[in-house]
Amino acid sequence: MTVKIMGFAASLRQNSQNGKLFDVAADLLDAMEGVEVDRRSFAEFEMPLYNQDLQEGGFPEGTERMKAAVEAADALILVTPEYNYSIPGNLKNALDWLSRYRPGPLRDKPLLLMSASPSMIGGNRGLWQTRIPLEAMGAVVSPQMFGLSMAHQAFEDDGSLKNAELHEQLDGLLAEFVEFARALTRR
Repeated sequence: MTVKIMGFAASLRQNSQNGKLFDVAADLLDAMEGVEVDRRSFAEFEMPLYNQDLQEGGFPEGTERMKAAVEAADALILVTPEYNYSIPGNLKNALDWLSRYRPGPLRDKPLLLMSASPSMIGGNRGLWQTRIPLEAMGAVVSPQMFGLSMAHQAFEDDGSLKNAELHEQLDGLLAEFVEFARALTRR
């Protein structure tokens, strides 16, 4: 069974460490048998700040695109920066918009959270904060998360991870997530 995994980095910055980590993860997934990766850019989901008054006129185009991409996937990978020990505003805003759909597009969707940060704890505080709205929206967030610490020093010039052991660890985590997603999509 082929598992279609949609993913993106929730950073808006060019050359972001989270974008680099997403690229490494997507390349590893592409190399796995029975996995199809839908690589997205957060920029394609541009949307205004959530406001119920705006919603009454219909959902923004970027929100509709994000919903369609989520619904078309069997599972999701979200690589997010940590801002002030929490979820970045642009991602929280997107989740607020998505939460307004019925049925919710994230309901029962397997999801893996990852982060890259220059800190020693790899964005883990932000990952824990990000889990809260995702789980409230019904996503089945993997118990495993991946936090890349000292990310500003972690990548080669070609974008690959410098540390081979870390590369292997990420590959193993992604393989486990694919099996997690397969098990949940068979239900």
